[in-house]
This record gives sequence, structure tokens and C-alpha cells, in this order.
Amino acid sequence: MLGPEENALLTQTGPGTPGGAFMRRYWHPVALSDELPPGAAPLPRRILGEDLVLFRNDAGCVGLLGLWCSHRCVDLSYGRVENGGLRCLYHGWLYDITGRVLETPAEPPSSTYKEKVRHPAYPCIEKGGLIFAYLGTGEPPLFPAYEALDYPEEHRFLARAFLRCNWMQGLEGEIDPSHLSYLHLPLQRKDTRPVPGSTKPADELYKVDVQPRLEVEETHYGLRCFTIRRIASGEQYLRITNFILPHMSAIVGSEGRIGQGYNLHWHVPVDDVTHLRFDFVFNSVRPLDKAPVAAHVAAEIGPDGYYVRRPENRYLQDREEMKTTTFSGMGDYFPVHDAFVVESPGPIHDRSREHLGTSDVCIINARKLLLESIRAVARGEDPPHIVRSEAANDMSDIAVVSAILPADADYRTGWREAVKALMPT
Repeated sequence: MLGPEENALLTQTGPGTPGGAFMRRYWHPVALSDELPPGAAPLPRRILGEDLVLFRNDAGCVGLLGLWCSHRCVDLSYGRVENGGLRCLYHGWLYDITGRVLETPAEPPSSTYKEKVRHPAYPCIEKGGLIFAYLGTGEPPLFPAYEALDYPEEHRFLARAFLRCNWMQGLEGEIDPSHLSYLHLPLQRKDTRPVPGSTKPADELYKVDVQPRLEVEETHYGLRCFTIRRIASGEQYLRITNFILPHMSAIVGSEGRIGQGYNLHWHVPVDDVTHLRFDFVFNSVRPLDKAPVAAHVAAEIGPDGYYVRRPENRYLQDREEMKTTTFSGMGDYFPVHDAFVVESPGPIHDRSREHLGTSDVCIINARKLLLESIRAVARGEDPPHIVRSEAANDMSDIAVVSAILPADADYRTGWREAVKALMPT
């Protein structure tokens, strides 16, 4: 369990907080590219407790500015995109994507006042169908070279949703492998794809051993989490997932065959009681059949960006469905199951009420790493996974594995070699 002081360090990310200073060392996804197509209206967005506006200028470049006009604090998301920037409707002040004031039309022609004002602005990078922003000060670090973001559009599918709880609750749901034996289980078979090396799909193996052995290895990017389940044949089912600082996970997903792809999930703080979940599914071998997935997502995420199943309607839980179809009775869209378990403890989970067990080793280690990193920033140091050179920008050891290995295989030291035989040719 955590006391109030440490819980506050982890959960508070606004300006002026230690956790906020830590978060502002990293790049964060702030929107899907599809949310801001060419010619779109500016998009208001709150990130890390800051009210911002995202816009694409008339040359197609993305800018992220403070929401309130520097002149009289009018909401810039209602502004006009023109003449290389975003123009306030009130008095016509025009801002470029760097926060430079280009025009102050009501001032005398000889005025140099616009050169004395610098509007809040943050650099953006568009990659892999996502818009990322750096909300820190000074020179941004290099953007990490995540391989998944380099595949073409037809190989990836993205979704985003708002959750009404602190970002840490979302993250901790990602790095909790033991819940796979329960929360998401189907009672009727849907996915028949076997785990590499087995004739059974993963959810059948989760039921074979509901007490997996969990181990954690610290890496340059965060944590590598090993889950080992005993299989009746004497083999072991190895699952490797990753916690990637500050709030990302790389996990087995719908494209979970070795060497073909996996899922990335980000849990970005909006403020201390809300966060954005970004889901990124990719396949490195073949284009995705996106139409059925898109239809499924569209039925689950409402026009307001929140899940249709929510606390007010008790996540539309169906007790009859629980008897015949799903363990949770909340449909078959896993992110909704996750939303239920991370939102139900309340907007900011009081971790002093917990009773953690051996199955919580990944969560315990992630909390330790985050607290260590926040304190490092407070000392003036860089936290882990801040990339300052091209030589250090190697993310090739972020590996997601779901495979059956021989019982005598050393998964900690030899998993790379052990899975080579299962890679696609």
C-alpha cells in the first residue's frame, strides 16, 4: 500500500507538482491525426492539467497553444485558421504554431508590441497516426524510435477514449497479468487462434493456471514483465509485456502472434481525475481488416469520447450474459472491462486501502520506478527513457511474447533464442 504523500506524488501531474515536472520530460500523444484532418476546426484539449488548443495551420502543420488568448483571454478554439496561424475572434490577434504573435490588428501600424508577447506553445510531432506533444521546457528529447509507429496506415488501427479516473489507475490495469484469468474471459469461444507452439488459444491457457508466476526485469525503457503459466503437458506458457515510461504499455493483443505485431496503450493525464487512453494495434506482416474493428469501436465509444458503457448505466452489465457468454457480463470489448475496474475505485484511488499480494509484483515495481523517477527529476536529473542521442535511440528490445516454451527453457536469459523458431519466415 502507499501512504497519502507517495500517492499524491504518483497521481498529481499538473503544473508545479513533482509528478507534473516528471511527466513534462516526455513526449505524450494528445490526439489522433484523424481528429484533426486538413481544414478541421481547432480542437480544445486538456493535458497534464493545462487547457490547450490543437490546430492544423493552412500549410498542414500542427500546433499546440495555450487555450486562452494572450490579449484578453478569449477561447482560441473558436478562432479562424488563416494566414499561417490561428486568429482570435475578439480582436484578431494571430498566432503561429510556435506561439509567436504575427498580427495585432488593433495596434498602430508602427507598434512593436506583438514582438514582446510570447504565447504558450508546445512542439508537436505527427507519427503513426498520432499527434505527440512535448509540454516541458528547453530542448525536447529525441522522440523514441518505436518500430510500431513506422508501419504504413493500412497496417495499424487506432482508437482513443476518455476515462473518468486518474491515469495511474489506467496504467496499473495494463501491467496486471493475473486478471487475464478472470475479467476478459469468454464463456463462448470467439477467438480460436492458437498460441504459437500450442493448439489452444490464450484464454484457454489462462484458465489452466490461474496462479501464474510473475517476475519483473528493469530495462532502459521501464519494466519487462514475465508471466509464466504451467501447462498440463509440462510445457510453460510465457507471456512478456512491457511498461514503458511514463504511461505506456506494450502488450499481447489482437495481432499477438510472435513477430507479427502487438498493442500499444497510452494513459495520458488530462488532469488528476480524468485521462485519455490511446489504443494502437499494428501488424507488421499484413494489412489489417479494419472495417469490423472500426464498427465495434464505434458502437462502444460515444460521440463525447467516453465509453457508451459507463458508471451511470452500470456498464450495461447483463446478468444473463454472465451465465452464458462473458465472465463480466459487459460485452466483449476489453477496454470497457478495463474501464470498469479502473474507474470503480473512484477518481483518485486511495492506495492506503489496498492489500497487495504476490500477484501484484508488476504494479509494486512500477510504482517504485515511478517514485524513483519523480524524485530524480526533483534532484535535477533526467528520469529513465529520455533519449538524448541517436546512438541511444534503440527500442528493438521492446518485445511482446505469447508462446509455449519447453519446460526447461530459461525464459529470463534465453527467451530471445527460444522464440526464434516460432517467428514467421
